[in-house]
Amino acid sequence: MLEVTGFYVAILAFIYIKLTLNVIKLRGLHKVRIGFKNHKDLEQAIRAHANFNEFVPLGLILLACLEINQVHKIIVLILGGLLFIGRFLHAKSFTIIDTDIDKRRKGMQFTLWSIRLMSVVLILSLLASFI
Repeated sequence: MLEVTGFYVAILAFIYIKLTLNVIKLRGLHKVRIGFKNHKDLEQAIRAHANFNEFVPLGLILLACLEINQVHKIIVLILGGLLFIGRFLHAKSFTIIDTDIDKRRKGMQFTLWSIRLMSVVLILSLLASFI
């Protein structure tokens, strides 16, 4: 059972919903069905949503692989936490018109480090299973 992964899927889903609702709200406000038609706030909301969709699936697949390969739950929990913090900070950085570049940078750093560390731990756990 993927308990830790399931937990992070559930809490990341709330961020996904919030980012989706931001796009829907701004599309309605600006009466834009496709694209962003030079509305900076809408473009920003679309990119925040897209960026989330670009990174979270890989992170969750790696997390699930770690859990399936029986990496200690504490390690899986910590690595999932890094992914969550990264995605939360990154999403939060887009909630103002002029993106909070420090939060955005920290969000990407946490996200990329979580993916790097999950990849290394997964490779090591797979190598250990062959020994």
